[in-house]
Amino acid sequence: MCSLAEICKRSGHTVKGYDKTPSPITKALEEQGITVYYEANAENAVGADILVYTLAMPADCPEYVYAEQNGIPRISRADFLGYIMSGYTHRLGIAGTHGKSTTTGMVSHILTAAGVEPTVFNGALMKDASSYNIIGKNEFFAFEACEYMDSFLDFTPTSAVVLNVELDHVDYFPSLERIKESFGRFMALTGKNGTAVVNADDENAMDAAVGYEGRLITFGCSNPNADYTAADVTQDRGLPVFTILYKKTPLAKIRLKVPGTHSVTDAIAACAVCHAVGIAPSAIEEGLNTYEGVARRMEKILTTPSRTEIYTDYAHHPTEIRTTLEGACGLGFGKVKVIFQPHTFSRTHELFDDFVSAFAESAADEVILCDIYPARETNIYGISSDKLADAITAKGKPCTVIHSITDAAVYADRRTGDGDMILIMGAGDVIKAADKIKEMYGD
Repeated sequence: MCSLAEICKRSGHTVKGYDKTPSPITKALEEQGITVYYEANAENAVGADILVYTLAMPADCPEYVYAEQNGIPRISRADFLGYIMSGYTHRLGIAGTHGKSTTTGMVSHILTAAGVEPTVFNGALMKDASSYNIIGKNEFFAFEACEYMDSFLDFTPTSAVVLNVELDHVDYFPSLERIKESFGRFMALTGKNGTAVVNADDENAMDAAVGYEGRLITFGCSNPNADYTAADVTQDRGLPVFTILYKKTPLAKIRLKVPGTHSVTDAIAACAVCHAVGIAPSAIEEGLNTYEGVARRMEKILTTPSRTEIYTDYAHHPTEIRTTLEGACGLGFGKVKVIFQPHTFSRTHELFDDFVSAFAESAADEVILCDIYPARETNIYGISSDKLADAITAKGKPCTVIHSITDAAVYADRRTGDGDMILIMGAGDVIKAADKIKEMYGD
């Protein structure tokens, strides 16, 4: 939503909007002259020419109800983005349960290195651009395509990347089969002359691609028959070093600045879609080797006076948590303390056992849970962070519940020191823990 707000503002329109809580995102919007309201109120929409809304918004949102009652056109975020992208030649949509923002950032960096001046819409702040979006020329448009409530079906990709497919957004998708169907429909949007770039290591993603009528390109780390693969994968202080192969022939030598084996897969995917639309291997190599990540994806934000390093990450699905902790614990820190805020009651309830195993089987020294972030939901499941903590503790992993995010930050800081890591993880407002630590040390 913030990217749409920014592009409308840059186009000369007056832009106002509502968000539940202040954040660095809303602060950045306000600094650009965009009005942000923090209380939902019908008066916020008075005089609007158009109301653009996210599908995560409840139907009784006062601004939306006012627009409906007063004849103000209402357009979903996905529809509006689909309209904006329609004039671009190459429209590269990056989809998947995990890794979308990182891979979109990688694609952006490759296209920028190639000198094609892309337009990019990402779901996370891109460090190289200091923004969620880049407004470039009208040839290349790269965008993160979110599957929630099938919003990505409103887009018009010419190339569709599918990184992985797992059960998620259980408040909307009733089953894994239903999610696979949606990803198949997303790929089909490219048409018979389009391209789908699919993870050959992911059985669900390959299932979703069955019946695709365009050009199917595969990538992966484990499947030797994929079109794009990795060879000679090693780690240098926790950072991946490898060679990308195209049909078993070396294409680019990569030394990533972002940790984790999942970053290797994301990099291969970014390489594949860019190479498929004609980007030179030299630009792919330069783009990936200089890519420094996106905000809240294993992002180092502070080293405290006691030499504890503070990182943040957006991981909120069990698979994301598992891979993020694997990468974090491989960086060579002493103790790794994790502050985690579960995101939505439905996800925590439906994937409960997976959350337990993701934490219990990790090498983290202690897990600190905050209260579940409700987002758009009410707790009809009887689920709580206390129940999750009990199950994690029963598996042998120290786990503490601290209901206040700021108190959790103080707790973790007092139990770490030289050479340790505090990893603040989640998709809600758990980032306030980082703000608290900065405040404690006058940063």
